[in-house]
Amino acid sequence: MTATPLHVVTGAFGYTGRFIARRLLQAGKRVRTLTGNPARPNPFGDRLSVAAFDFDHPDALARSLEGAAVLYNTYWVRFPRGRVTFETAVANTRTLIRACERAGVPRIVHLSVTNAAADSPLPYYRGKGVLEQAITGSTLSYAILRPALVFGPGDILVNNIAWFLRRLPLFPLMGAGGYRLQAVFVDDLAEIALQAGERRDNSVVDLVSPEIYTFDAFVRLIAAKIGSRARIVHWPPRLVGGILGAAGLVVGDVVLTRDEMAGLMAELLVSSSPPLGRTRFADWLDRSAAALGRTYASELDRHFRSQPRMRAEGPSGAAPNPSE
Repeated sequence: MTATPLHVVTGAFGYTGRFIARRLLQAGKRVRTLTGNPARPNPFGDRLSVAAFDFDHPDALARSLEGAAVLYNTYWVRFPRGRVTFETAVANTRTLIRACERAGVPRIVHLSVTNAAADSPLPYYRGKGVLEQAITGSTLSYAILRPALVFGPGDILVNNIAWFLRRLPLFPLMGAGGYRLQAVFVDDLAEIALQAGERRDNSVVDLVSPEIYTFDAFVRLIAAKIGSRARIVHWPPRLVGGILGAAGLVVGDVVLTRDEMAGLMAELLVSSSPPLGRTRFADWLDRSAAALGRTYASELDRHFRSQPRMRAEGPSGAAPNPSE
């Protein structure tokens, strides 16, 4: 009997990778994850096999990809920390691409970001642009998906905006707040990724939902939906950056980096392409507002700490569960 084709997802214990893996399993696919944290609890049980990222041993990495019909690549870093830098993330992803070629993987579905560019002054967007070039120059059939801000259950940015809105009397925005953004629902992203995995034509597409918000309107919508009484104020970006740095010390996390602030204010989370996401952010907020922002979601807990730091999270006193 011929085995069902293998589909490999990087980071199925993380955020976007988890939603992609879930949809693949629901579709009856055989799924393996490559992860930097193979000891983490496997939410999918024996339905999902696990292999460690082994960037230092390309032969072993290639063997973990043998027989795969598609690689869904979500591997990246949000910001540098310690020995983990954008440069190492780029180098590791290049190793992964070469391992796919050696293993004979015919297709890669790769998550990038809107307005990625190899000449961007911002390292996050520059690294993503460099990797797009590496993929388009490889022997692999590819779909490069470029989401803007990703929202959904378990996300970090929207949840933490709500967390601060629930707890602070003032919520400062950088400048006038008129810079625009778009978002995409994480399960819409997963659905589109699976559709891209079934194709063989090469494509680079933006993933956004229909709505375009100013950041001011985006924050005010969240505040209204959760019943926040915080006063939204507009302060100079440098001052807001300092406040965010201090807030990070309080919660033991990186709340928002200066590069992320710069990308947001430069409208790098806006696309000129037709929206492919179907779920409207306002509709999702209507369904999710009651639970949104009840606990703080820590990026450092999810990706850099073996054990989460305990912190006061309001009346419940609970800390968020770490995930990859």
